[in-house]
Amino acid sequence: MGVFDPPTDTQIESAYAIAKDRYAALGVDTEQAIANALATSISLHCWQADDVAGLETLPGVTDGGGIMATGNYPGKATTGDQMRQDYDKVLSLLPGTQRLNLHACYAETGGKAVDRDGYTAKHFGKWIDWARQSSIGLDFNPTFFAHPKAEDGLTLSHADSGIRKFWIDHAIACRKIAQAMSEALGTPCVTNIWVPDGLKDSPADRWSPRKRLIESLDTILDKNLGIDNTKCVDAVESKLFGLGSEDYVVGSFEFYSHYALTRHTLLCLDMGHFHPTETIHDKLSALLQYHKKLLLHVSRPIRWDSDHVVILNDDVKNVFLELARGNALNRVVVAMDFFDASINRLMAYVVGARATRQAILNALLDPSSRLIELEAQGKAGQKLAAMEGVKTLPFGAVWDMLCLRSGVPAGAGWVPIVEAYEKDVLSKR
Repeated sequence: MGVFDPPTDTQIESAYAIAKDRYAALGVDTEQAIANALATSISLHCWQADDVAGLETLPGVTDGGGIMATGNYPGKATTGDQMRQDYDKVLSLLPGTQRLNLHACYAETGGKAVDRDGYTAKHFGKWIDWARQSSIGLDFNPTFFAHPKAEDGLTLSHADSGIRKFWIDHAIACRKIAQAMSEALGTPCVTNIWVPDGLKDSPADRWSPRKRLIESLDTILDKNLGIDNTKCVDAVESKLFGLGSEDYVVGSFEFYSHYALTRHTLLCLDMGHFHPTETIHDKLSALLQYHKKLLLHVSRPIRWDSDHVVILNDDVKNVFLELARGNALNRVVVAMDFFDASINRLMAYVVGARATRQAILNALLDPSSRLIELEAQGKAGQKLAAMEGVKTLPFGAVWDMLCLRSGVPAGAGWVPIVEAYEKDVLSKR
């Protein structure tokens, strides 16, 4: 049997029967865990398909702006049609409920130069039509980077009122587009605001940019704009540092945590946007005491916010374990955020999305009630032993059954399918 040969249906069913009994002995219903894991939406990020290049034709707009994908693997999508073709292949290999998380720089303007403050829903008509045909929802993001008006690293907090107004108008346009997406697809559109605003070295004034950022955000989120926040679900995202903003980021974690709480938006936690030795799983039980809901960007930092492809590591598993143990999976929106141009881009998607759903399933298979009971009884040693014992349970057999029921390859059986797609499609671009 080769490394990419999937197990047979008989092998999956036989192994699952044993795993089901093992988990049942600990009070875990694997059937319910599979159902809940499949029902949890994961929003795929569009920018893995083309290395965050975007589709704009506006003069002066360039790739990057503090967003960097490394590598030059052949077959990158360069048009919206190619991207959607790639997503169709990716979606066919993923179990469960997916969405697509779209950035504003993927507007399709028919070759016309339309600046970002002039975007409307018609510039995303092809995306909306495709999403409807694919029976998935869309999420959205204003694009505050890779633009002449962002060259000095400041946008919504800029001292120049004209530049601030441009970016405010862009964000308002994006919220209207998100509402149109929601109305067309019949599902709320989460609209996440992340700005790169910050300074490379020691600012003399940390106060004024934050005051301006608050004023800009308040203008963007003004209720008098008539945007329905049940259709356009607003979120704000913090960051510890970025390229060119190593010393000072205007939208810090503390800033946005309090802003989201007082303005009733979602707070976005990106797994790579904190100190290199800091993880987010411990923050969840603290923040969700106050915030009604959070947005998660599942990513994998290595030494810094390097946006590596998500794998089933302890950081990812611990995030979803915390949510499951707090019965809070329904209080987060799950999205992914990484980009790797050094490997086949579809493989990056499938590895990352499967790892994320594996982490969700792993969390739902946790015998949390038993562990909590032991802890409440003061049996700390027994609790620790039980936690360690769970790690060797046959999780893989349950995952394979989840894949079988979804009609997608189990194990690494999807790899030859992507290899064939690379030969037939990607290599000819």
